[in-house]
Amino acid sequence: MKRPQRRFWACVLFTVLCFAVGGVSSLLQASAMREWYPLLEKSPLTPPGIVFPIAWSVLYLCIGVAGGLTATSDSSLRRPLLRLWTAQLAFNFAWSVLFFTFRNPLLGMLDIVILDLLAALYLFRALRHERPAGWLFVPYLVWLLFATYLNGHVLAANGTGF
Repeated sequence: MKRPQRRFWACVLFTVLCFAVGGVSSLLQASAMREWYPLLEKSPLTPPGIVFPIAWSVLYLCIGVAGGLTATSDSSLRRPLLRLWTAQLAFNFAWSVLFFTFRNPLLGMLDIVILDLLAALYLFRALRHERPAGWLFVPYLVWLLFATYLNGHVLAANGTGF
C-alpha cells in the first residue's frame, strides 16, 4: 500500500478507535448524567449540554487523525509518541469513569491534571517530529484545560462526591 493510502487508513482506524472510546464512555456515564450531574453546582461558564457531543466529535476526529499521522510517521520518535497518544486516550477514558461513573470529582481532577500533562507533552513533542499531529492537539488541549477548570469548580462547590 502506498504511503498516502496507508496514512489515510491509519487516520480512519485511529479515529474509529477514539469514537469507540467516546461511545463506551458515554454509555458508562449515562445514569450519572441523568441522576447526579444535574444536581451539582456548576460553573456559570458551563456550556449547555448540546455543546459537549459536538465538541467531543470534533476533538475525537482531531485526536484520531493525530494518532494516525503519528503511527505512520517516519520519525525515530514514532513509538514514544504513540505511547503518549495511547496514554492520553486511556486517561481521557478514565476521567469519564472516575468523574461520572464513580461520581467522584476529586479522582476526576487528579486524572484530568495528568491528562493535561500527557496531552501537552504529546503536543509539544509532536510539533517537533510530526507537526500536523501536534497542531491537531491544540484544540484538544484548550478544551482539556477548560474541562479542568469545570472539574475544579465542581470539586470546590460540591466536594468529592455524594
